[in-house]
Amino acid sequence: MSASKVKMRDRKMKNQPASVQYSSPSAAAGSSSQNGRQEAKDSGWQRNPPPRTGWVRGYQRDGGGGYMTEMPKYITAGAFARSRAAEVKAMLKAVTKRTGSNHVFQALPKHMRRRAMSHNTKRLPRRLRDVASKMREKSLQAGSKKKKELAKSKSRKARRRHGNLLLEFNRRQRKNIWLETHIWHAKRFHMVKKWGYCLGDRPTCKCYRPCYRAMSSHCLLLDISYYCCIELRGEEDTLLTALSQLTSKETGPTFAAALCLSGCRQGSVTVYRAGQYPSHPLGPVTFLWRPRAEGSASRQLWIWAHPALKQDLLPELQRVCECFEAVVPPVIPVATPAESASTLESEPKPEVSPKAKVTPGGKRKRSRVDAGGPPAKKILGDGTRSPDTPVTWKSSSSGIVINDLTMEMVRYRLVGPQSHSVLTETLEAATDCDEAGQSQASSLWWPQHCRDERKMNLHQQQAEVFNTLKGIYSSGEVPPGTVLGLTVDDPRLTLPAKKVKAMPSVNQSQEADEEKRRQLMLQGVPQLCSQSCLWEQSVRDNVTENKISEQELNRMRSELLVPGSRLSPTPLQGRIPILLVHQPGKQVGNDMSSWGAGWDLLLPKGWGMAFWVPLVYRGVRIAGLHMSLKRSQNQGAPHFPHDYPDCPAGIRFQEEQEAELLDKFKRRPPAKRTNYIKHGCLAPFRCPWQQLVEEWELLTRQRGDGQARSTTKPKEEEMTPQPDHAGTKPQSGFTVVRSRKSLRLLSAWCKLPTSRGQRPGRGGGAPPLQQSAADAFLASHRMSVAWVRLSLLSKGKPELHAMVCAPTPEDLKLLGKRDAGTCPQEPPHRDDFKSKTRRRKKSSKTGAGPLQSSDYPGTEASEPSVDAEPDLVLGVWPDPLPSITSHCSRVTLGWVTEGDFSLSAGCGEALGFVSVAGLLNTLLSQPEEHRGKVLLRNPSSLHYRFAQINIEV
Repeated sequence: MSASKVKMRDRKMKNQPASVQYSSPSAAAGSSSQNGRQEAKDSGWQRNPPPRTGWVRGYQRDGGGGYMTEMPKYITAGAFARSRAAEVKAMLKAVTKRTGSNHVFQALPKHMRRRAMSHNTKRLPRRLRDVASKMREKSLQAGSKKKKELAKSKSRKARRRHGNLLLEFNRRQRKNIWLETHIWHAKRFHMVKKWGYCLGDRPTCKCYRPCYRAMSSHCLLLDISYYCCIELRGEEDTLLTALSQLTSKETGPTFAAALCLSGCRQGSVTVYRAGQYPSHPLGPVTFLWRPRAEGSASRQLWIWAHPALKQDLLPELQRVCECFEAVVPPVIPVATPAESASTLESEPKPEVSPKAKVTPGGKRKRSRVDAGGPPAKKILGDGTRSPDTPVTWKSSSSGIVINDLTMEMVRYRLVGPQSHSVLTETLEAATDCDEAGQSQASSLWWPQHCRDERKMNLHQQQAEVFNTLKGIYSSGEVPPGTVLGLTVDDPRLTLPAKKVKAMPSVNQSQEADEEKRRQLMLQGVPQLCSQSCLWEQSVRDNVTENKISEQELNRMRSELLVPGSRLSPTPLQGRIPILLVHQPGKQVGNDMSSWGAGWDLLLPKGWGMAFWVPLVYRGVRIAGLHMSLKRSQNQGAPHFPHDYPDCPAGIRFQEEQEAELLDKFKRRPPAKRTNYIKHGCLAPFRCPWQQLVEEWELLTRQRGDGQARSTTKPKEEEMTPQPDHAGTKPQSGFTVVRSRKSLRLLSAWCKLPTSRGQRPGRGGGAPPLQQSAADAFLASHRMSVAWVRLSLLSKGKPELHAMVCAPTPEDLKLLGKRDAGTCPQEPPHRDDFKSKTRRRKKSSKTGAGPLQSSDYPGTEASEPSVDAEPDLVLGVWPDPLPSITSHCSRVTLGWVTEGDFSLSAGCGEALGFVSVAGLLNTLLSQPEEHRGKVLLRNPSSLHYRFAQINIEV
């Protein structure tokens, strides 16, 4: 029997009962042949039938094919009934159960099947049409009960309608908030989701160098509206008493600084948990006091914080101000559909002109009066916050009120020396209202403002100061932190026809203008001119609600006699109160003074795009989060939260960064991954600061104990941390040195004795670097790290998490050589985990148990056993890490948090932290001509590069 026939027979016999027995084809054929011979003898036949072998499908006339043709002589009733019952049961099961096909037409032979039979029953044979019709009706009834008909998707034209677009945009903002410039950025930037916002990271075009040139010579524009604003209101003494618990005078000016308290300067300070300085910092914030009002003891303070800091700062402010009583905002009644319909019915219907009649079969343009429902309102403010969520807290004892103004204002940052030129060409001081506008009753704020003569005099003074900015050459010439309040006209009214590049207009002016310019550069903006109506909540809401739409503005422009001219008179809705806050550039160090200075523009919400497009038309360069980080790197300032490892937000950022870098490392093929174990890099994706300071604290203690025991005994053992068998463990937690006095002392010790360009008085009174002075300094900063700036002395580009190491005396001898290949090198390390990783893969396949603690190199017998198998990654050292300081041939001092080639310095520069104990130990062992020289090594390299360490204060 062929294989195909065997398969066919098995398929037909698989549903037969076990009680029915069939003989094999050969046996059936043999028995049939014997029965035939016996019958022939009995009947006198001499002819034998031809033998048949195998299984034959169908009925055979001659009784062949293995079937019995003789009638049995007797039947056993019980056996016969059981056999027939089993056959009937198998037949019923085969009829009721569908084995393969779900349709009738699939039961036909393959040569009779047609595709049209699946949906047209008339194509089937007559004997199957009724069954197919019943199955079709049953399937339709089952589908109508269980499945719902899918709604037809709207056409693209319908989806692109303004109302439908707003509804879709509001739905997409449920998880991540959009800024008002989101759609503009989404078309030109790579967007990232961070801190609950959807922000632009970097442009899709290559513009790294153009952005740097814009910061250095013209203007760079950033949208930082995602920064959170927290408003505090109360008496001045009460506010200062509460806020003094969060700051310290050792780190610099606090909330009580005289210039900042007057309201004419913006201040910045690092906030700590109440009464826990110098440990437990929260992060940096900027603050702005409202100028004092005559006859009022109440003050108003705005604190601007990064969104990653808000969740830690807001509860701390509530605790020190004792503001725990939430003020529930009033619930705005929402009209139901029935009420909306009754309102529409009660309104008189406008008469339809004959021209507006719709022809049969034609399309009718949708008008505002024909709108089927209320227009969709775009989300302004925090879209993820429900209307009934409290955003205001007050204290019954102190009288302080805390108000969360997140997303209530728009904030743009202009960076560059020509930022003031862009602002003076884009903005114009608001024009006064005529007598007709003042006399008529209006709900707008500007006509009421114009009725007060004192307020209009202040507006004239602010306009004069703003016009004086046109004569200043660079934004860095203005005193840092200057605040100027102003009311301007709608910048869309003066939008140029094409893009122009704003340039300074420094001409020979009169002596009076020169005197005003000199006074502005030396003293800044007068305190009276720092006042602005933007501080008033009612004014901000009025300006937002009465903004002129683009459609209405275009309609008003179309009615002008001279196309392209300015609207006259200016619409009353087109007056916007703003605040201009000066941002200081680089203020530390001796080079690139005031680099990166600019202005911040504060606006009411809803006016973001109305100011964004006019600013873009003045030739500014737009940047995102990436360029904001590079700006901080060029200034040598720490960037939040990247460079704040001791803050809660910085710890969370480092954990997210480690997971992201490790996931990126795992996605690469194993043959293309860097083996960090062979390179001697213990932590390529993170910086274990706590372990670093603990090891250096242990080294310092062992060194001090050794000197106390014997001052004449030579040092034979290498400075490596030993296990502390006495049970004394160094205190947990590390801090970043932020005391101005301590940083000036460290900066003076790191500089060379003959450093050129040193400012007079900087570190002049510092004591010389000696062992006694270093021990006295370490007494208060033993578990601390210091923020440093590293400049490479040769070629090379520092990377993220590069190691900062102390050079040996042999390394310092290579500094005078000109050969490029004389840089020190790290000998390759041995990877003992490679075989363990392979063994782990085999054990996971075979089901063997986890590896034991003895299988991991670097673990000692005194350490606890490894209960669970660690997450082994090929080329990465698993936890726990061995000694960090003594793992490589050079002692580790710290790591780099940001590194790149600096376009301003023309060499590689890096920013990072080093252990204070390790830095002082290195400086004490170096000669004066090589003081401050360290080694840098990237995680994926074995080459060390010489660098000069600087601490800029």
